[in-house]
Order: sequence, then structure tokens, then C-alpha cells
Amino acid sequence: MGRKYKNPPIVEALCEFQFVVHDPGDMTIPGIIYERVKEEFPLKQQQLGFGVKVEPKENIFEQKFEMLPPRMQYLREDKTALVQVSPDFLVVNHLKPYPTWEKLKPLILKMFGIYEEIASPTKIKRIGLRYINRLDFDTSTIELTDFFKYYPYVPHELPKDQSSLLCRVEIPYESQRDRLSLTLATVLPEKLNSVSLILDLYYVLIDPEQITKDKIPDWLEQAHSVIENVFENCITDKSRGRFEEVEKE
Repeated sequence: MGRKYKNPPIVEALCEFQFVVHDPGDMTIPGIIYERVKEEFPLKQQQLGFGVKVEPKENIFEQKFEMLPPRMQYLREDKTALVQVSPDFLVVNHLKPYPTWEKLKPLILKMFGIYEEIASPTKIKRIGLRYINRLDFDTSTIELTDFFKYYPYVPHELPKDQSSLLCRVEIPYESQRDRLSLTLATVLPEKLNSVSLILDLYYVLIDPEQITKDKIPDWLEQAHSVIENVFENCITDKSRGRFEEVEKE
């Protein structure tokens, strides 16, 4: 059990599944799923998307834009959570306020169970658990080392102030089975003369052959544990003070 905060910086937590299915064009699947989830997620909307496919051609890589299958989104009345579905794709998103992992994990597994029952995927292609944290500061500049232990190194010979930053690393876990993408970046602030940063942690299964469906709950627990541990090791006590840590009973 990790630290708990009264005002956690999480603006979105999501779990993404990609599958191999018999018919990736079967758009009856999202409609059947909606009938199962509409009591909790009554609002629905369709999202069209585009993807970029990279193919080798004459010793170079060529980018091709392709239309992705429509994705249905089913939302709660208050729009704090939603389920996104296409024939070979499932995402469970939760926005602010974050409900705790003890409540989010059962929701993820419930939606996965409904999808699996209806779509009958042949195998899992990818799983990802992602936490996006946003920290807003009411000043035009901040000293990164006051709030973060993870930040880009800038040589002393360069100007001290930077207008924006993007710092990203990828860390392998579980003997290269999984990977964590860790990103710290500035984003557009909501107010003038302020600074906003995103700390994005994305844990992904990159070797699906090592995971069977019955092991997904264990994988989710492992992914969340890593994300929680990395997050705590990326911030300082000064950041924790902003989140108002809740004492354990």
C-alpha cells in the first residue's frame, strides 16, 4: 500500500487493451457491449481516428496515413469515467477525481470481462496502464529540483531559465517483458504567468506471449506497483506537501 493524498495530481488514469480478433471489422461488438454497460455508462459518442503506418520502401521508411476503425465511447453521466471500444480495442479511462486503485482495478477487470465474453479475442496484443499527473504553479518560473528528483540536466554554462522542457526515458522491467515510459514535460498553463508540468507514467506489456488472460489481474497489480514506486521516486517532499498526504490508519 503506497502513500495516499487528499489532492493527488492525477488528471487521468487509463488502462488500454489491444487484441487479436477473428473479425476486426465487426462493429456489432461495441453495440452489444453498450447494452451491458449502459446502466453505468449511459452517454455514448463515436470517435473517428487516423493512424500512421510506417513501411520500408527502397531503403527508406515511408509514412502512410490510414483510417482507424470507429471507436465508441461510453461515458458516465458526470463524465468522470468512460469506456472506449472498437472490435479489437478496449480502454477504461478515469478523470478527476481519481477514485483510488482499489476502486479502479475492479472496474478495469469488469470491463475486460465483458469485452472478452462478447468479442472472444484470440489473444492479447498489448496492455498498457497509464497515469498522467499535472502540477500547476502560480509563478512564472520554478526551480525543478525543489519539486522533482527526475528532470533534465542542463550544463551550468547554459542559461539557467528555459521556456519549455521535455524529458523522457524508457525503462525495461521483468526481463524485457514490460516497459515504463517516463515523461516530464511543460504544458500550456491555464493562467498567465504560471507554469504547468505533466509527469506521465506509462507501463506497457511488450511481450504478450508471456501473459495469459488469467494473469491479467497480477499484471495490473505489478504495473500499478511500479508506477506508484517510480512516481514517489520522481518527486520531493515539497511536492508531497502540495498533495496533502493522508496519514495511514
